[in-house]
Parts: sequence; structure tokens; C-alpha cells
Amino acid sequence: MLKSSSYYLIMLAIIICFIVYVIYMNFIYDPQAASFLDHKLNKKFNAPVWLNVMYVHVLCACLAMVSGAINFSQTILRNYRKLHKINGYVYLAAVIIVDVTSGYMAPFATGGKAVSIAFNLLNIVWPIMTVIAILKIRKKQVKAHRKWMTRSYAFCFTNLFIHTITYVLHDGIGIGFVTSYTIGVYGSLLLLPVIAEIINIKFHSSTPTEPKFN
Repeated sequence: MLKSSSYYLIMLAIIICFIVYVIYMNFIYDPQAASFLDHKLNKKFNAPVWLNVMYVHVLCACLAMVSGAINFSQTILRNYRKLHKINGYVYLAAVIIVDVTSGYMAPFATGGKAVSIAFNLLNIVWPIMTVIAILKIRKKQVKAHRKWMTRSYAFCFTNLFIHTITYVLHDGIGIGFVTSYTIGVYGSLLLLPVIAEIINIKFHSSTPTEPKFN
């Protein structure tokens, strides 16, 4: 049975691979997002502005992913508490920027209105969870803080889950891209909270002084 530190290292490996892939795809291989934009139903938007917003969205999503991972390290928490606190606010800022940029792009989401609604719902729930996590630690409720941070951080993997599900359904099974993407969006928003609760039960149910995730 794997130790918590092993799960943490696996998570870091996944994060690094995904960020490298995202940076390559969005800034080197297809910086104009031509292949992705071809699938959009609503194309009545300013493409240059949309692309710039998308670049900010991608970079801040990567920042949130890295920042959140750093703060789950018990090494950082035990030895660099001030860094942990500052980094927590960096994470909050990144989440807010991701939400704002997502709010701009949501009306033009691939899959139309159904997907736009899902993204807008996420844009409401995600920052609320993050703020709750901060409020919990301000009240010295360490265990509750960790649980809410886990719930919040799970949504950093939304894009990874969306594109993984889309790839399996579209490239693996042959379902249309828009349908696959829509299923990917809703599937991610259902799976990630469940995974977060499983992690909370497995790693964050004991006393706050015990090591978690490293």
C-alpha cells in the first residue's frame, strides 16, 4: 500500500507532465488555438481578445495548480509557515483570475449554452470553496481548512479531466467532439468533488498534527 508521500509525488509528476503539455499545446504547437476554435458553435467573438484572455487563463490555471501543490507539502508547512501563508493568497489570486477569464470565455464555450452554464456554476462554487478554506484557517480550524482546500484544489484538475474524458470518448470511441467535450465538462464537475471527498476521508480524517500528503 502506497504511503501518503508516494501519492503526493505521483500528483506532482502528473502536474508537471500536464503543465508541460498545456504550455506546449497553447504557446508552441497551436498558439492560435485553431483546432479547438473549429469546434465552437458560437463564433461571434473577437478572436484576438479571446486568445489573450485564454493565455492568461491557462497561465493562472497552471499557477494555481503549482501553488496549491506546494501548500499541500508538510515540509513547507512545518518549516516555512510564512511562505505557506503567502502562497495561499497567491493560490486565491490565481483562482480568482482563472474564474474571471473563464467568465469571459464561458458564453463562447464549446458545446454551447449547456457547457456555458456548467462553467459559470464552477466559477461561482470554486472561489467560494477557496474563501471558506481561508476563513477556516483564520479561525484555527486546521482540519476543516485542509478539507476545504482539498475540495478547492480538486478543481485545478478540471481541464485535465475534461480533455482526458474528451480524448477517450472522441478519439477512443468515436463520439463527436462537441458531445465528448460536453460529457467531459459535466463528468469532471461530478467526479472531482467525489475524488476530493475520498481524499479527505483517506488523508484528512485524523488529527491535524499528523503528516498529510508528504
